[in-house]
Amino acid sequence: MPLFSIIVLSTLILYFLLLMGVSRWGTRRTDATSNEAFFRAHRRAPWPLVAVGMIAGSISGVTLISVPGWVAGIGMTYLQMCMGYILGYMAVAFLLLPLYYRLNLTSIYAYLGQRFGLTAHRTGALFFLLSKLTGAAARLYLATLVLHTFVAAPLGIPLPLTTAVCLLLIWAYTRRSGQAGLLYTDVFQTLMLLLALVGITAATLHALRISPAEAWRIITDSPMSRVFEWDAGSTQSFWRQFVSGIFIVIVMTGLDQDMMQKNLTCRDLPSAQKDMCLYGLTFLPINALLLALGILFYHLAALHGISLPAKADQLLPTLIVSGQLGMWVIVPFSIGIVAAAFSAADGALTALTTSVCIDFFRRPDDPHLRRRVHFVIALLCYLCLLLFHAVGGGSIINTIFVLASYTYGPLLGLFFYGLYTRRQVYDRWVPLVAVFAPTLCLALDHYAPLWWNYTFGYELLLLNGALTAFGLWLLRKPKATALAVRR
Repeated sequence: MPLFSIIVLSTLILYFLLLMGVSRWGTRRTDATSNEAFFRAHRRAPWPLVAVGMIAGSISGVTLISVPGWVAGIGMTYLQMCMGYILGYMAVAFLLLPLYYRLNLTSIYAYLGQRFGLTAHRTGALFFLLSKLTGAAARLYLATLVLHTFVAAPLGIPLPLTTAVCLLLIWAYTRRSGQAGLLYTDVFQTLMLLLALVGITAATLHALRISPAEAWRIITDSPMSRVFEWDAGSTQSFWRQFVSGIFIVIVMTGLDQDMMQKNLTCRDLPSAQKDMCLYGLTFLPINALLLALGILFYHLAALHGISLPAKADQLLPTLIVSGQLGMWVIVPFSIGIVAAAFSAADGALTALTTSVCIDFFRRPDDPHLRRRVHFVIALLCYLCLLLFHAVGGGSIINTIFVLASYTYGPLLGLFFYGLYTRRQVYDRWVPLVAVFAPTLCLALDHYAPLWWNYTFGYELLLLNGALTAFGLWLLRKPKATALAVRR
């Protein structure tokens, strides 16, 4: 077995033992066996812990691996979207969180039930299930594939078994405590991920034998350091990226049960708002560092004549395997990948379990149902991950955003119409609108380059939401009715 694989495997075992220790320690601090602890951590979570813990769930290993490789194709223009993220998190903090706290929600899709009816409630929850399953599979895919390539494959272990073991480990430490345990394990995983990033940065500077000041000159002199794109016809143009960033955050955080469930564990609304604002400010500097590292990675590859991989996602793993970053970098790299794999899935499993129990079975106080659902969700996530691997291709992080354009668009339209109109709709027809809107977007995305010489970017999400809201307006009832839920 190669030394690289031995180090990665040892790191994985040590990491999991530490993670289980943190989980058990956190569980002992509260009654973590009840549904109230699993779903909302008794709403006693300190907001700084929630803010730090959410970083790993959002940045994850997809960002760690994909973003540096992305710089060759789009430069640093991704930062335009990160700038939009900041306003998006402010919108979530001051527009959506007050609603969720005022209604004392556990599942945020219960708002749709109070506003429109049970069919709309379950339609929103179903789109979340589709979104989160595909998103979690996409995030887990890359990290699991790296672990498989460097640890399992040399031992002759097939990929399905590698993914099964990863999900089994995640299921083991989330099945009892849910959010009560994730409050502490997510903080641990965030710290490990950030330490991994620091270690990789130090290894890169050492490999290039340069100081931080010299690294800054290499980065700024590179044509890949371009941040702003003002060509309106480009999919990377500033306003398309900036506005898309705002709404991507609104839907992938503010309308996502996983992310909002973490925020709803805070003691009160002001605490949750502080948590959201602090958390939102971390994305710009972290992604700027990752993109800058990408420039240094390409510079290192050029200096040593290293052949670039066919997929940009494989740039960092290729440099590590080549030995150009030094043998010791295997440790932070392994920690980052393991933290990414677990943080991407543990919150998703908990949120999906919560949604199924509350939105579909409507049995929030049944611990036996919760445990059965949790196991089934883990199994479905496993199947989705294998399906994603089968169809694969392209940049993983880009794939996540494209999937979000189709699956989160109907949620955006439903919440927008509910919050900013006073009209009721014919509830039984809501699923038809929610399916028609993304289907039409799919057709427009395909034919727009042929008909209008226009290529959609992430603004497809806005179009999807607008079509859903327009469809709901067409379904409005003839007379305005008093709303049971007001913004």
